[in-house]
Amino acid sequence: MEGASFGAGRAGGAIDPVDFLKQPQTILRVTTWIFSIVVFGSIVNECYVNKGSDDPELLCIFNENESACSYGIAVGIIAFFGCIFFFVVDLYFQQISSVKDRKRAVLLDLGFSGFLSFLWFVAFCFLANQWQRTKMSKGVSQGADAARAAITFSFFSIIVWVVLAVKALQRYRLGTDMSLFATDQFAADPSAAYPGYPTGSGIESTETYQSPPFTETLDTNPKGYQVPAY
Repeated sequence: MEGASFGAGRAGGAIDPVDFLKQPQTILRVTTWIFSIVVFGSIVNECYVNKGSDDPELLCIFNENESACSYGIAVGIIAFFGCIFFFVVDLYFQQISSVKDRKRAVLLDLGFSGFLSFLWFVAFCFLANQWQRTKMSKGVSQGADAARAAITFSFFSIIVWVVLAVKALQRYRLGTDMSLFATDQFAADPSAAYPGYPTGSGIESTETYQSPPFTETLDTNPKGYQVPAY
């Protein structure tokens, strides 16, 4: 984009909703937002089962490890609200006139995307490991599809958040076009002449002439010659 500042146009420019929704970054955010709903929704709704028909206590389907379910739900909720927050930031990013504020927003996006990539990687490994250790039973088989969905979309979330981190890094490397924020004191015409030194004072310099280097040993007042007085 011509005249871009951290991947956005001039501050205060009009926002086209259609173009905004077509941007790859917006599509990725909506995608990972849906993935987060699938993960924590699957765990909350179908990954808590009864251990036995006569036992009303609900246990986590992942090897009866409550930490696995809690961690998956927590990461899903963090990703859910994080996607909403950065979706709003992307929507109003072009309205930010300060270069420093734009830089902070891009760095925050980069750090959060990298952090979520790590959390989803841990979630995928944790859930997959606990699911392998789970003993199949009637209750477990009922929620098996939901458990597999949580594991699968945890893996997909890693990929999407890594791509978002790369996109944020690319935006950061774009840097800033300072000409967008230049003040009126600079000439707008690139062919304008550079101002020279002031002239026309009419006063000659009174400084005496200094001999060039390596000539100190020469006789500056030879015999028969008188220095004229000015």
